[in-house]
Amino acid sequence: MPDGITSVPTPEPVFPPFEYSKLLDKANFGDWRDELVTSGYTVIKGAVPRERALEARNQAFQWLEDFPLGFKREDPSTYKNEHLPNHHKGGMIHGYGIGHEQWVWNLRTEQGVIDAFAKLWGTDELIVSFDSAAVMLPNRTDVVDAGRWEHIDQSPSRRGLYCVQGILNLNECGPDEGGLMILKGSAALMEEFFDHFGRGETRTWGPVDFYSFMDHQHQWFFDRGCEWVKVCCEPGDLILWDSRAMHYNVRPTGKRDRTCAYICMAPAKLLSDEDRAARKLAFEEYRGTTHVPFAALHVRPHVPGIRVDTGLPDPNDTGIPREPRAASDTVLKLAGIKAY
Repeated sequence: MPDGITSVPTPEPVFPPFEYSKLLDKANFGDWRDELVTSGYTVIKGAVPRERALEARNQAFQWLEDFPLGFKREDPSTYKNEHLPNHHKGGMIHGYGIGHEQWVWNLRTEQGVIDAFAKLWGTDELIVSFDSAAVMLPNRTDVVDAGRWEHIDQSPSRRGLYCVQGILNLNECGPDEGGLMILKGSAALMEEFFDHFGRGETRTWGPVDFYSFMDHQHQWFFDRGCEWVKVCCEPGDLILWDSRAMHYNVRPTGKRDRTCAYICMAPAKLLSDEDRAARKLAFEEYRGTTHVPFAALHVRPHVPGIRVDTGLPDPNDTGIPREPRAASDTVLKLAGIKAY
């Protein structure tokens, strides 16, 4: 091999072929889907009107301020763990039933978001993940930087396309505002990479659709022209990326916060009866999922997180949203509870 690394025996994937596995094999669409094929990601400008995106950011900050922890958006001295709900990676929030807050569901039901996923999959009969949101505040001094955490959100035992993830951006997100880092071009090479290196297990947490990369593996992609790109966008822009694209996020280094919601949709017909039952339970109990809205569902259990400042379970994390979503017709269909 040109990189001087000896390949290893590669067992065949254990998962059956996926119906849409070849959907992004060729860049012949004539629209943003071509960039999704060649680069592994794309930005759909103005999927949500700017004003509504900024209002959702305002609602996210109001949600933070409503905790009895003393957080005030205009007071940077409150940008500390003791004044904030539990979070990961500097601002990713998974507890508190946040995935079923009305303001989060409002973003999932935005027509521009639905239209983007409908164009991708070729159907407007979609289901959505019960994923979370992030508010990454600038100038944090109490967050330990765990460094890079390059990964893909797809099992190496799958071949071809399996999922396309989304981030709906709610604030200006330039070079210094943190956000998504994508290894441009890596998605198209991922199958070849695993054929070469093997499909050994490197999961660092529960979901089957996850693979964490080691530093020594990066050069293989660099040798083939891949490069890291910090995705910049504006309020209301929707970032879509192939789950095979290596990625991670970075915290803000400038003056503005990074605020966004994670949204992933897929065809409703992919749901099995077992999937539908699991999603119904998650919906009724306000529980979250990972990005994949169908098959091998990873429903997050409700366990109050341990607070960094006290070392005790957070009494504010009841798992019940402060403003639970209304069960509208669109919501019930996207939840997978009501048939199209």
